[in-house]
Amino acid sequence: MEKTKIGVLGATGMVGQAIVQLLSGHPWFELSEVAASERSAGQRYGEAMASRWSMGPEVPDAAAGLTVKECTPDLDCDLVLSALDSSVAGGIEERFAKAGYAVSSNARNHRMEPDVPLLIPEINSEHLQLIGAQRKRTGWKGFIVTDPNCSTIAMCLALAPLAERFGIEKVMVTTMQALSGAGYPGVASTDALDNVIPFISGEEEKMQSEPLKILGKVSPAGVKEPRIEISAQCNRVPVRNGHTECISVKLSKAASEKEVIKAFREFRPLKGNGLPSAPDPPLVYLDSDLRPQPRLDAWSYRGMAVSIGRLRRCSVLDYKFVALSNNLIRGAAGAALLNAELLKSRGYLDH
Repeated sequence: MEKTKIGVLGATGMVGQAIVQLLSGHPWFELSEVAASERSAGQRYGEAMASRWSMGPEVPDAAAGLTVKECTPDLDCDLVLSALDSSVAGGIEERFAKAGYAVSSNARNHRMEPDVPLLIPEINSEHLQLIGAQRKRTGWKGFIVTDPNCSTIAMCLALAPLAERFGIEKVMVTTMQALSGAGYPGVASTDALDNVIPFISGEEEKMQSEPLKILGKVSPAGVKEPRIEISAQCNRVPVRNGHTECISVKLSKAASEKEVIKAFREFRPLKGNGLPSAPDPPLVYLDSDLRPQPRLDAWSYRGMAVSIGRLRRCSVLDYKFVALSNNLIRGAAGAALLNAELLKSRGYLDH
């Protein structure tokens, strides 16, 4: 397979660094461009990251010698993975799509637009058909696809097999979200240490709206959202990496604990599709009452699987359980990369 040239927008930030690391040695993709703000433009990537690299002992060789460029649509690549902050991502991503680039974005700006796929490949790969409507509306030669909020991804992956087998009516979720989710430098140490911060701007709204689009049925008219009520409470906790979620769910059809656990463990919708970053299985059910834990489980299947445990009856809804995901990998960098792999496998990157 001829490798596809990939550019990374926002390559100097935490998510951008993670994407650069994940692209090192990738069997399908070749990192050909790194782009960031004008403060870093003109420097070698290795030099620009000398005091900021946080993904291991050193910057990958294939990236270190690349010159950092500005985020303008004149990069030598076919697809860009966008790790840009939402304060600037919207317009930049649109300019790239207009110029003919495929854009796989981690930013929130375009997620809820009716003709922009909000993708989790294990759940709603059929939403790629929205790209046709997007191109027709905008006149773009390229297109934009997005991945969801980091906490939304974990919750939706946990809910998907339950929605498929039993149906879901109501969800209540409380998150304990890692500091890395706030980016770098993120939350000040004096605020974070020995503390829980019970507010993350915009997070609860995303967790209540994004799953409805993801779990919805796609048609030429757009996405028909399911009738699921979701209530979310989001907290920042002094954990470096790994978002923990306590989820309660009301099912449409009665199911035993054994049947629910079986649904988690048998969930393998991408099995055999050959996407390099796809975890097999995407959900790992752990029998111990003490799991999952961020220190033990955040890197399950290279950080791409969601770990689940403590399933038990809920006295208010039907069942409650704990889910854990690596917010930096499955919730951000790896999610955008997996979406890019799906695009390539379905022919969307062919010229």
